[in-house]
Amino acid sequence: MATRKPSSYDNAARSFGVVAFATLLGVGFAWLAGSDGVQKSGLTVFAICAALAFAVNWLAFVPAAIAQTEKYYDLVGAVTYISMLVTACVLSAPLDIRAIVVAAMVAVWSLRLGTFLYQRIHSVGGIDQRFDKLKVNPPRFLVAWTLQAVWAIITAAAAIVVISASDREPIGIFFWIGAAVWVFGFAMEVIADRQKGAFRQDASNQGRFINTGLWSWSQHPNYFGEISLWTGIVIIAFPLLSGWSLLVFASPLFITLLLTKISGINMLDSAAAKRWGDDAEYQEYRRKTSVLIPRPPKD
Repeated sequence: MATRKPSSYDNAARSFGVVAFATLLGVGFAWLAGSDGVQKSGLTVFAICAALAFAVNWLAFVPAAIAQTEKYYDLVGAVTYISMLVTACVLSAPLDIRAIVVAAMVAVWSLRLGTFLYQRIHSVGGIDQRFDKLKVNPPRFLVAWTLQAVWAIITAAAAIVVISASDREPIGIFFWIGAAVWVFGFAMEVIADRQKGAFRQDASNQGRFINTGLWSWSQHPNYFGEISLWTGIVIIAFPLLSGWSLLVFASPLFITLLLTKISGINMLDSAAAKRWGDDAEYQEYRRKTSVLIPRPPKD
């Protein structure tokens, strides 16, 4: 018996099913993780922030789908974080030092990364190959925007829990350890991105892979920095965590899983293998250099 190919209706229904599931996951996660925090009109501040994250991305999806463009996807991601932060800060005021510092950390990270990614996309003509097949299919494109909201909700979870905490704790050792880890991770991400940007701008490096600076110690130092900085925020939040708020430990775990197993490293390594797979120098680089955690190259 011949197997029936999925129709466009089937594919659309599947996409809307993913959107519904992702929305329930994001709002449910936020409701539980923020259940011990400040509430407004019977809703937790974190749940309100989660609803706002979806609203921002769904509103941005409409003109993006009409124009079939992904140019502003990463920029809207930054706006999502900032809108959640501002909302959490306003609804949870007055804030203590821990909340103010964490809000500033996430704001600085989101503005820096969002601007960097936006500029990088526009430097190559505003085209991101990840969206080639998605942007021409509105239901599937909507999935991408919805998942960006879920990404923001889960990654920012510890920060929102700190900001919206109903009980405050004095600054202690976890704050300073977490802040140090965040500064280390943020610095590594920024330096790695700048080193790669400078490498690509040098005409003599055209067609070559980067193996200098932090990239000689790790094949993906920017991803290690990303994982580290979110881990730092969870450490800062630790004295405030109990019960359902312990779900915020999903933040660095989720990022690690996504970057190492689902999209980040897998996609980049696959593209690099197609480009330099037969290059002996690239094979040697892969052999000598740590995939993620920075360390001196092997002999």
